[in-house]
Amino acid sequence: MQTHTTPFTGWTLHDWQRAYRDEALSPDVLFEVLQQARADDPAWLSLASAEQLARRLALLAEQLAAVQGDLGKLPLYGVPFAVKDNIDVAGWSTSAACPAFAYQAERDATVVARLQAAGAVLIGKTNLDQFATGLVGTRSPFGAVPNAFNPDYVSGGSSSGSASVVARGLVAFALGTDTAGSGRVPAGFNNIVGLKPTKGWLSTHGLVPACRTLDCVSVFALSVADAESVAELAGGYDGADAYSRRNPGTAPVAIGTAPRLAIPDTLEFFGDQRNQAVFEQTLQRLGEMGIELVPVDFTPFRALAEQLYQGPWVAERTVALTAMLESSPQAIDPVVRSVVEQGYRYDARDVYRAEYLRAELSRTINQVLEGFDALLVPTSPTLRTLEEMKVEPVLFNSQFGTYTNFTNLADLSALALPAGMRDDGLPAGITLLAPAWHDHALASLGKRLQAAFDLPLGNTGRSLPPMAKPQPAPESVRVAVVGAHLSGMPLNFQLRNRNAVLVEQTLTAPDYRLYALPGSVPPKPGLARAVEGASIIVELWDIPLARFGEFVAEIPPPLGIGNLQLADGRWVKGFICEPLALASAEDITAFGGWRAFIASRKPA
Repeated sequence: MQTHTTPFTGWTLHDWQRAYRDEALSPDVLFEVLQQARADDPAWLSLASAEQLARRLALLAEQLAAVQGDLGKLPLYGVPFAVKDNIDVAGWSTSAACPAFAYQAERDATVVARLQAAGAVLIGKTNLDQFATGLVGTRSPFGAVPNAFNPDYVSGGSSSGSASVVARGLVAFALGTDTAGSGRVPAGFNNIVGLKPTKGWLSTHGLVPACRTLDCVSVFALSVADAESVAELAGGYDGADAYSRRNPGTAPVAIGTAPRLAIPDTLEFFGDQRNQAVFEQTLQRLGEMGIELVPVDFTPFRALAEQLYQGPWVAERTVALTAMLESSPQAIDPVVRSVVEQGYRYDARDVYRAEYLRAELSRTINQVLEGFDALLVPTSPTLRTLEEMKVEPVLFNSQFGTYTNFTNLADLSALALPAGMRDDGLPAGITLLAPAWHDHALASLGKRLQAAFDLPLGNTGRSLPPMAKPQPAPESVRVAVVGAHLSGMPLNFQLRNRNAVLVEQTLTAPDYRLYALPGSVPPKPGLARAVEGASIIVELWDIPLARFGEFVAEIPPPLGIGNLQLADGRWVKGFICEPLALASAEDITAFGGWRAFIASRKPA
């Protein structure tokens, strides 16, 4: 599968945004991007025509004019992307990789509408395992999508085409879906990032359902930062989706400098020594980075994973395809049909029993994960050739789902990352999993790991762009603390108990003065801006938005929270003090920070 390359092949969001910001190019270059996407490439099911692209660029120009040329208000301005062909795009066919099922979509899926509102430009729709049933990328009448590194191997599925076009750098990002692992397995097989969001964060309105209670729209990208940015723009509550949820804003928004990760106490690689070697090397490297790895009982995870296809949950797929099964069963891929028809074996009593078991196992899994920042697993235990899949299409597909099938049943968030290259030149991946709404926390660790691993992006040969200055995570408030709330100090627990995470130590602007407040218990400082002052050491903490009010409510007078300027010009929320309380306070500005002052009071 040869790919014609352009100067834009493998560009990340950072690359596109910088080029447009610097006026180094115009969106007309997307005609070149479209030309490199070949119709005979099995990853694509449909491509924008030149006329469609011209109309989209005209609308994009109108969008830019509406915001008076402010590219900051169109964060995906002119960025090319792709969409899995079970997601609706107005005026495009939605086939779910089944020609007999195909229909012309009248309106955009919510996620597509939101991305285009941010300026993204659709290049094409991508191939998939038919009706999103499979983790292999071979169950499509339009042909199997080969691995981006070695065409003898599978790409993974069901979001095979979306993963492939991102891995080869044809678009900056792509939408997939994930019910059993379809947004993670193809990422692992193609050396890219796969973000499987919390159920209900990204709307499924306009998605052809597989298992409606479990389906998630997922994001493929070359970097964790890009995947997180796209998910944030595409996500949010949607009243048109009965399963959409509002983020309660209480979960951690980042993972600290000393992560504690759970790992399975028993690992199965089904004889794939190459995947096993990469995972073991990854564990060793993480340990060297100071990350604590703790084995946990994997039994409940394994038991829940088995429920997805070996129990009544498969009947959800039967419900989704009932009309096709009754009218045109021969139009369905034989392997897909054999899977979906299993749903006829169960009755309502079986479904309720399965739901009770799911709830029990899910509760156990979430209890196991308490006290950990995340669970770390191989994305897939093994990788197979196209020829091997022909021999054992169901067994090998099941093996691919060993570390993915339980995720949505347990209401977990997940992030698949490249981990390294096997000795045969094929990639292997890892996945981080955590409870619902920990998506940004996983991304914070994922960005650090991707930078540390320093692997090429997909199969583009490009390197990861420099990490940007950490910005406050969505659904959080960045707070500067200066005294008793510093890490290791007596009141720091008030932050940690609310899932706040230390971001960095830095300095205020050079016009602040620090005072020791008399009679405060525990001892506390007061910070005030002055005509003549100095830079004072502070710590920046990100606290979940919904917990911020609780935190502020515990702050006693004369202290409060206001706006504080940092040495680099940023403004954050921070501790301030009523001026009247400073008259009897000791000026300790010369110490440069609270820690130095406290140390000076200790006996020699």
